[in-house]
Amino acid sequence: MISDVIVSAPEDLVAAAKLKMVRANIGGLPVIENGTLIGLITHRDILLAGSEALKLKVEDLMSKDLKVVNKKSPLKDISKIMAETGYQRIPVVDGDTLVGLITQSCIIKAVADYLD
Repeated sequence: MISDVIVSAPEDLVAAAKLKMVRANIGGLPVIENGTLIGLITHRDILLAGSEALKLKVEDLMSKDLKVVNKKSPLKDISKIMAETGYQRIPVVDGDTLVGLITQSCIIKAVADYLD
């Protein structure tokens, strides 16, 4: 799990969110408002929205109906969510508070460590 997560705010411009993603070499950002996870914006969301997307606010493009897990969620369950939905990242929450992010890379690393 990634615990030092780079996030965005709903009122941020999509251009600023995209810049954060590019600089950190990541594909998505959880969206936090008043300490609560309210959405997720991805590079794919931005690309699909077209050239005008960069002028919009994050809240205009972010996904709001999220699949989330908690710290005790089994790796098998998280992998199943990713396989069934095609999601590449799943927020880890404690209540409504973001505590981390599980990415496909996290899953691959966990499997590789297990196989060693």
